[in-house]
Amino acid sequence: MTNTLRVAQWTTGNVAGEAVKATLARPDLTLVGAYAYSPEKAGVDVGTLCGIGRELGVFATTEVSALLALAPDCIVYTPLHFEVAEVAQILRAGVNIVTSAEFLTGINLAPADQRLIETSAREGGATIFGSGMNPGYAQMIAAVSSGISTNVRHASMTESVDVSQFIGDANFQSVGWGRPKDDPSHTDDVRRGTAVFAEAVDMFAKLMRIDLDEICCDVAFAHTTGDVVADGVSIPAGHVGGMDVKWYGTSGGREVLAVNQRWIATPLLEPAWTVEHGYRIDIVGDPSVHVKVDLMPTADDLAELTPSRMRGIGLRITAAPLINAIPAVCAAAPGIATYADIPVVAARLLSATTTTE
Repeated sequence: MTNTLRVAQWTTGNVAGEAVKATLARPDLTLVGAYAYSPEKAGVDVGTLCGIGRELGVFATTEVSALLALAPDCIVYTPLHFEVAEVAQILRAGVNIVTSAEFLTGINLAPADQRLIETSAREGGATIFGSGMNPGYAQMIAAVSSGISTNVRHASMTESVDVSQFIGDANFQSVGWGRPKDDPSHTDDVRRGTAVFAEAVDMFAKLMRIDLDEICCDVAFAHTTGDVVADGVSIPAGHVGGMDVKWYGTSGGREVLAVNQRWIATPLLEPAWTVEHGYRIDIVGDPSVHVKVDLMPTADDLAELTPSRMRGIGLRITAAPLINAIPAVCAAAPGIATYADIPVVAARLLSATTTTE
């Protein structure tokens, strides 16, 4: 590329910090601005707000018009919740979006809101793309893994992890850690709290070129065998300390795709669930394919593998797929794009002379 793409960051929270670092590391991207909701952040250097460790000469604004006036090619949209009106405004202005805000295909939106996003994108000639590690990139890996098999009958991706360092996070609160056994409303609350994985199944199906009849969810719980405190959350004995959440798609009356999450907040569980600390992909076909994706800390992280370092790894794998997709998203046709619509997303390798400073 002869010209770099102009990138703006929307919000300056935890995921944003890793997104900004990843943007700075790519020579084909230039950070030009940031949007912040809080008035006290207006005019503050993004390097300070995002914990980069140095000033960048790029400053946050609370004015959407000021951010759009910077003429970014793409906005990295990372608030906790997806706001239809502001996303539509960005797309109508002709600015592409990559987002981690629980959006992949838009099927969870109300029909009118989905139409608004699609119409705004077409009118502005812009594209919106949602990802993260899971949901998002993990389903792309699963679909690609099926490419060496024939007569594929089922494909699944399972996230199997200890989340004891993260259950206090805002995005985990809705699933109800520590609720009592046999709470009659808990299963439905988990379904609502994990509904973004329905979009993951929808995207998985698009990648596999499968038309689904319906998308369903099964939930199972494991309960603590003693009192536990995880990430500041108290879980009394006999309360929920593990969840197995399976979103799956059916076609022709049978299950064909699944996106499964097994999360435990403690090993003191009944039943005594174990986790694999990574992502497992299973393709049933000729031949069947089994892939394990492990995430290994860098040398710097290993030197001091604190909860903060572990949290940073989780944030990094959420942000990186977004930043690495920006060139492909900016080149994509207007509308809602998924991994089924763009070239395979990969990192840009650093040359010997490249520095992220």
